Amino acid sequence: MPRTDSGVVAAGHPLTAQAGARVLREGGNAVDAAVAAMLTSFVAEPLLTGLGAGGYMLVAGAGRTPLLLDFFVAAPTDPRASDQADDSAAELFAISVSFGFAAQVFHIGPASCAVYGAPAGACEAAGRWGTMPLAALAQPAARLAREGVVLNQGQAYVAEILADLLKSTPECAALWAPRGHVLREGERLHNDELADALVRLGDEGSAPFYTGDIARAVCDWLRERGGTMTLEDLSAYEALAREPVRISYRGRDVLTNPPPSAGGTLLAYSLALLDRGPSPPTLAEVVGAMAAAQSERTPDFLEGLSEAGFLERFLGSRLGSTTHISVLDSKGYACSVTCTNGECSGVVVPGTGLHLNNVMGEEDLNPLGFHRHPAGRRMPSMMAPTIVMRDGGVELVLGSAGSNRIRSALLQTIVAAVDNHLAAGDAVDAPRVHLEGGILYAEPGIDLSEPGTFHEDVVHFGERNLFFGGVQAVQRRDGVLLGAGDPRRGGVAVAA
Repeated sequence: MPRTDSGVVAAGHPLTAQAGARVLREGGNAVDAAVAAMLTSFVAEPLLTGLGAGGYMLVAGAGRTPLLLDFFVAAPTDPRASDQADDSAAELFAISVSFGFAAQVFHIGPASCAVYGAPAGACEAAGRWGTMPLAALAQPAARLAREGVVLNQGQAYVAEILADLLKSTPECAALWAPRGHVLREGERLHNDELADALVRLGDEGSAPFYTGDIARAVCDWLRERGGTMTLEDLSAYEALAREPVRISYRGRDVLTNPPPSAGGTLLAYSLALLDRGPSPPTLAEVVGAMAAAQSERTPDFLEGLSEAGFLERFLGSRLGSTTHISVLDSKGYACSVTCTNGECSGVVVPGTGLHLNNVMGEEDLNPLGFHRHPAGRRMPSMMAPTIVMRDGGVELVLGSAGSNRIRSALLQTIVAAVDNHLAAGDAVDAPRVHLEGGILYAEPGIDLSEPGTFHEDVVHFGERNLFFGGVQAVQRRDGVLLGAGDPRRGGVAVAA
């Protein structure tokens, strides 16, 4: 766990974190570093994120007004309403992904692809807050894609559990199984088309991806295979600035993702419930807050997320494969950015560098059924980039991967750091639980012996697992910056 006063980047891959730290050393600010790291993650963590993905970026600190940039994916044209759709237009293909001690079903294929936001988000963030040219931030990532990245243990494990997906189309198999087997640890992934796309993003901005030749290639490819994303869907897309959720917790201000995202709202609700009780909360109280948040995820909640004033009404009446990057620079400027490609759709569009997301096929984000969202509506993500402020300064920058487990991972990390006074590394490393569907999932080291407390069925994991999220955190503690990458997803922290 690095200790420094010059800035720290925590991310899900060493190359991702190193790219951000290099930018800090070159004089860039936290957002410059986060954008460089994000573009590198498209190369180093390509099954978790990419140009065909979406996400959120939260910035705060150094006297700046906190702001959340929403570049998450949006629903495309309804496949049942398109006059170009045939009987296969809404067809989703199910695959089962095993985490060893739990399994989850995901849906892939052209009908699973939502309107991507990553190109728009990178450009908007660099233009709004950055100090370095986007081309300078993109070039190292492009060079890395062309040289190829050797799969480390974490990325090889993701490829292994997604093997059926990676062989689901000839284009995806050509990239991920060029010798007949899905790439393994120590083997190198080359992606020249992604390199070309990153260069174009740096030189030309997001226009080619939304109104130009790349947009046309994506829409043509999808339409020929039963997808219905249109040029109108892409050209209407824009990254949106939003005021973050702000909730009080133990004398601090916790900033996180506002509606129409679901994860930040439910995290804020859980923290508000715990804040009513003594510090530190017991495990039973933490699980109880998880249960209360889960019970609120009703049809009315999901429909209300897109309504004006929903957050205030919700809190006032009661009080999902991803990667994350956290940055805190030497001036106290913080950037927390979470991106996801879902599990990827298997749809690799030739000549574009895009492996499209499968968010329209994720049950976690479509609990009321698939293809129910009107075109253009942001999907109700669980992602919740978060910043904890104390006395006007940044104390903790964090976020997580992990689908529905994001909010439970962040809740437990905040409790560990704030209530139990743990340093970032220990807070991230601490064993976790997750409550869902009446089942309590538990990592080794969790004490469930409190009598009469837990009535749920319990699934005991034999070891720490990426099922429980991937929290990347940077903390200011006693005037020193500490960083922590989550070992569950191969995360690391690098000092500038």
